[in-house]
Amino acid sequence: MDQPKGNQLMRPANDVGLIGYGAYVPRFRLPASEVARVWNEGTSALPIKEKAVPGLDEDVATMSVEAARNALARAGIDPTEIRAVWVGSESHPYAVKPTSTIVAEALGAVPNTQAADWQFACKAGTEAMQAAIGFVGSGMAHYALAIGMDTAQGKPGDALEYTAGAGGAAFLLGPAAEALAVFDGSYSFVTDTPDFWRRQHEKYPEHGQRFTGEPAYFRHVTTAAQKLLELTGTTPKDYRYAVFHQPNLKFPARAGKLLGFNDEQIKTGLLVGVIGNTYAGSAMIGLTAVLDEAKPGDRILLVSFGSGAGSDAFALRVTDAITERQGRAPKTRDYIARRSVIDYAMYARLRGKLVME
Repeated sequence: MDQPKGNQLMRPANDVGLIGYGAYVPRFRLPASEVARVWNEGTSALPIKEKAVPGLDEDVATMSVEAARNALARAGIDPTEIRAVWVGSESHPYAVKPTSTIVAEALGAVPNTQAADWQFACKAGTEAMQAAIGFVGSGMAHYALAIGMDTAQGKPGDALEYTAGAGGAAFLLGPAAEALAVFDGSYSFVTDTPDFWRRQHEKYPEHGQRFTGEPAYFRHVTTAAQKLLELTGTTPKDYRYAVFHQPNLKFPARAGKLLGFNDEQIKTGLLVGVIGNTYAGSAMIGLTAVLDEAKPGDRILLVSFGSGAGSDAFALRVTDAITERQGRAPKTRDYIARRSVIDYAMYARLRGKLVME
């Protein structure tokens, strides 16, 4: 008996893969202990070590350009060949004006391209990736660029302020024959689970605290991953790496264990401890760290999560092209190592926490 179409593996008519990838992380770092010092909290159970903070001249547009340039350097193509530039983010610099057109212009991809901004909380970047798979896989485009990028957001003193970091990743998608990693399939799982939100004109997001765990993050991440494993006929043992959305250190580690993955499979892509939760770029930047060290034949499971809520799961297989392209651009951990520690006062200035009227 045929299964319902909604339960089928998502695969395009033509095989699609990653042609290039790139990450970007700002230089400034705010230690979690500094947030705790200001708000009189204990330091024995801090969720992360530190988080990345953008400078005064950095926003989602500028950081997206940097990550995209790294992706193009690895791909080695002319930007005019890109037929779609898509930016997923929770912190687009304009409420009305696309980030994607700024990025496309800076890259030299205009005017013969499609551009759009994506929004689905922390999985806005993988939403763009799913669309790019369809765009390329249908033959409408030879190359499409999908970006997930965010700045640090969090109400002063709120739990989010400890973990809300900045940075993200860009992926150039194209035909599998040119790819450094090929998509074996994907699966998406969404429900109306309002665990995290920000209403119009509000500066900071709100969250449902513990409600964000079981009914939101874990239900969606594990269901999407389990279904993809089932549909691809694979098990956790078939994968060298597993990358999950990382709002903190505990959630992805627990999700991996629930699914049957071990610490070795998860640790390479788990970056939240030193750069924070990069929201729309969280799972995607973890994938860039994995690709920086992956070998031909390695298989990778990628699972994002976006509040509201939903998860996109992808199965990837690394090709021989990875070896030569890894060194064409800075590695993700190069950006992590390039750091300048700041105190809470500088953080407040950089993020506009102090408003003078």
